[in-house]
Amino acid sequence: MRRLSPLNSLRAFETAARWLSFAKAAEELFVTPAAVSQQIKQLEGYLGVTLFHRMTRAVRLTEEAKAVLPLMTEGFDKLAEAVDRLSQEEKTGLLTVSTAPTFAAKWLLQRLPDFSDKYPNIDLRLHSSRVPGDFDLDGIDISIRLSTGDYPRLHAARVFGEEFSPVCSPSLLAGPIPLRTPKDLKNHHLLHVEWGDLNIILPDWRMWTKTARIEGIDLDHGPHFTVESMAIEAAINGNGIALVSHHAAAGDLQAGRLVRPFDLVLQADFSYWLVCPHEHLRRAKVKAFCDWLLEEAANDTGSTTID
Repeated sequence: MRRLSPLNSLRAFETAARWLSFAKAAEELFVTPAAVSQQIKQLEGYLGVTLFHRMTRAVRLTEEAKAVLPLMTEGFDKLAEAVDRLSQEEKTGLLTVSTAPTFAAKWLLQRLPDFSDKYPNIDLRLHSSRVPGDFDLDGIDISIRLSTGDYPRLHAARVFGEEFSPVCSPSLLAGPIPLRTPKDLKNHHLLHVEWGDLNIILPDWRMWTKTARIEGIDLDHGPHFTVESMAIEAAINGNGIALVSHHAAAGDLQAGRLVRPFDLVLQADFSYWLVCPHEHLRRAKVKAFCDWLLEEAANDTGSTTID
């Protein structure tokens, strides 16, 4: 074990020894000269060694003090360097963000160049998974999840709400069997998204057709996808009509690769939430990403979602 006297006393000695002045040491340490003198007396008593010859208007180092001062100064310089490095690591370095694959691919990725421009010293690592990762075991700093926002022991900030509607390729609107009314769905393939166990109820074709009061459609027929973005790509390719979230489809809708054939939308009872342990917010790089993401969401004029 290291044998160290109280750090404040060591710091008072090193500072006063550099300046050969209790008054100047007091200015550097933002204390009074009397406080510096008291700390040094405590250190001398602890070590059983005299460190300063005290004269009327000056102080002079003893031989013992002269011998250890270079080591003491080097030690405090190393300590300051270590503290500065820790501080920099809180502001820079690797930042791991966990989110669902479709949110990452369809909304987040296109915005990340702006984050990199604003924070060039932060290297982003995307942990893409349908199942929320473990903050400790997976080294996750922040998680973005679709949920009801029930996180009693975590910091949670709502990013935006969500709604769902059918989307398809423009080619289906004027094809051999044009898609003009919801009843025309019976003549086309329905593309299904299997959401898995997310502990929330997500809209599906059964819910949408019930709301639209449409019957006579085989709601179990058609391709099934375990990732929402795959269903979107299938819709772009003209393989059928997909019922997907608007933030996921917004970019393709704007680009004209997809259209909304019908006006009926289903409002979801959940939202995207930015979640992390409260202590993570004390990290400068985590707070920077959180602030940036929420600002991006607030300025998301390209979104077609009613929020």
